[in-house]
Order: sequence, then structure tokens, then C-alpha cells
Amino acid sequence: MDYSDLTIVIPTLNEEESIGRLISKLTGSYDGIRVIVSDDGSDDGTERVVDRLSRRNGNVKFLDRSKRPDKGLTASAIEGILDAKTKYVIVMDADLQHPPQTVGRIKRGLDSGNGVVVAVRKSVTGWQLYRRIVSRSLILVGYAVLLAGRRERCGDIFSGFFGVDRKLFSKVYGRNRNRFVGEGYKILFDLLKCIDRGSVKVSEVPYAFHVREAGSSKAGVRQAAALLRSFLS
Repeated sequence: MDYSDLTIVIPTLNEEESIGRLISKLTGSYDGIRVIVSDDGSDDGTERVVDRLSRRNGNVKFLDRSKRPDKGLTASAIEGILDAKTKYVIVMDADLQHPPQTVGRIKRGLDSGNGVVVAVRKSVTGWQLYRRIVSRSLILVGYAVLLAGRRERCGDIFSGFFGVDRKLFSKVYGRNRNRFVGEGYKILFDLLKCIDRGSVKVSEVPYAFHVREAGSSKAGVRQAAALLRSFLS
């Protein structure tokens, strides 16, 4: 199967330990696939690792956002998506919590005519009880926001692993720039809250979510505040 109409966008910040393995798995598994690493100013070896791989494979690109005033995972993902030239884009994390083998199933969902295909966490391992409680509480708030606004929903509205028709994303984003919270980390939620219920075909593929294999989580007070702004915008 040819994957030359698909770009993987990977937002990064200090992911030297995992980014090389992820890119190698993607390019080794999917013929013709494009990869954009949209980096928010890493001060480790992330750029060096990606540059080495890009010299071997011209479909791998490092997008340097170190001098951008807008920092954040959502801002990085948006710039990567808008920089892509392919029909489809998949956003995924660099830390190997999102299994590369799920990419093919997301792509098949997009090929079937879905505008958005969400990888839904059907099981989560390694999370402490308090994190599960906080996550579930925030999800319920998010669902309430989408339901009240008659917006599109799915089984995992905070998933960081999803595919989208690039032109659809560009259209939605172009009309709702001020509703996307760049410093946040829930870009799928920002996208869904800008899509009227039933106006876009959305499908899901399940996967098992694991704790990150390397590096450290970037979630914190700043990201929590950004999520609150997402709920209110």
C-alpha cells in the first residue's frame, strides 16, 4: 500500500530518546510516508537525530519553531499540519505511547471517506488512580461543552492521536483561529468544538495506551489553564 498521500505530524520538545525510534518505525512500515517533526525549541539532541534521519530519507523534515512566539503542543501541531502538502495528516506523540502500527488503520479510515479518524484509548496502563479521576472529570466537562454547543464528538475527545483530511482542517482552522488554544495540548478537542454535529464523518479505531517509554511529560499547570480556556473559547 502506498502512503505518499499521508504526513505524520509529530510535535516535539526534548524527545531525543524516542524520536529516532518512532521515525524509523514509521518510515520502515509505510512506503512513501511523510514525517514532519514540529519542534518547539528542544535543547537536547532532538534536532540532531531528526536531521540525521532526514539525510537518509527526504520525506523526513524538521520544522524549527524555536523562534516562534506561540509555544505549545497545539501550536506545533497546527504549524505542522499547515506545512504538510499531502491529502491526509495524522498527529501523534513522539514518546511511543501511540503505537505506530495503528497508523495504517487510521489511514484506511480516512480512505473510506471519513473526515476525522480518532485513535481511541480502550485501555490505559500505568496511570495512578488520581490521574484517572482527574482525566475522567475533565473528559466529562469536555463532553458537556461539546453537547451544549451541538458540536462533533467521539469516544476519546482528548486523544492526541488522530487523522484528518488536511483541507478540512485548514478550512475549519481558518474560520476559527481564535478558538484554538496554541499553548494547550488538546488539539483534537479544539477541532471538534469547531465542527457542527453531523457535518463531518468521524470514525474511531481502538488502541492500547501505555506509559511513555522515555522522556518526561510536559503536562502541568500551564497546560491545565490552557484546557480551561479551550472549554471557554
